Amino acid sequence: MSKMVRTPAVAGIFYPSDPDELLLAVRGFLHRAEKTSFTSPKALIVPHAGYIYSGAVAASAYAQIEPEGIERVVLLGPAHILLLQALAVPETITWGTPIGDVMIDFQAVEKISTFPQVVFSEKAHQDEHSLEVQLPFLQEVLGKFKLVPMTVGDVSPEQVSGVLDAVWGGPETLIVVSSDLSHYKSYEQAMQMDQKTAKAIVNLDFRGLDPENACGLSAIAGLIYQARQRMMRVELLDLRNSGDTAGEKDQVVGYGAFAFYE
Repeated sequence: MSKMVRTPAVAGIFYPSDPDELLLAVRGFLHRAEKTSFTSPKALIVPHAGYIYSGAVAASAYAQIEPEGIERVVLLGPAHILLLQALAVPETITWGTPIGDVMIDFQAVEKISTFPQVVFSEKAHQDEHSLEVQLPFLQEVLGKFKLVPMTVGDVSPEQVSGVLDAVWGGPETLIVVSSDLSHYKSYEQAMQMDQKTAKAIVNLDFRGLDPENACGLSAIAGLIYQARQRMMRVELLDLRNSGDTAGEKDQVVGYGAFAFYE
């Protein structure tokens, strides 16, 4: 292992670095989110932009969780920093955030590292924000849990699905896919593109996804592939963009929140 602890890379940039300020922000988002189901989802798709832009959309997904019994989170997100043709798992055993540390489920990491499409890469994780920004929400909702983090590169839905199946587990395991939707389109263009993407996700149609419409496409497609095999139901929880939250409307980024139920 190159080091024992991953320190936050985007605290103070994507979300507050002060613990009290961070908890206040996360709790505020969750307090304002609507709970739509009495059944806890097995899997979520959530956005990963700065909290002022996508925090409310992410909270609409995290608010659906019934935390009792959840001990492990399998967290997948796109590799923005490093070009990959694999799923990358970290070498560290603890990930730090301003509000505490999260232990890596290294037994699960070792298990999936036997797949040919999985590699160990600390570089793929050390500056990546797509997974990190989810941790404060998960810490607030779940308290203590173990983490199985993967950055996902250019791999097939079948390859992602195979890895997910190996760590799917039972009610003790929550699956979270981190992805934004359309990028830097006009407000009207983004709405059309994101509605198309949302329809494909809800219909479990990974072939209906456009590679340009979601940065976490490979992880989303893999989750959908697995969800089809398990005959899951998907609910769209929120669909907005930065023009609705904290940005201008000439160039926006799209955000969607989805819950998958067994």
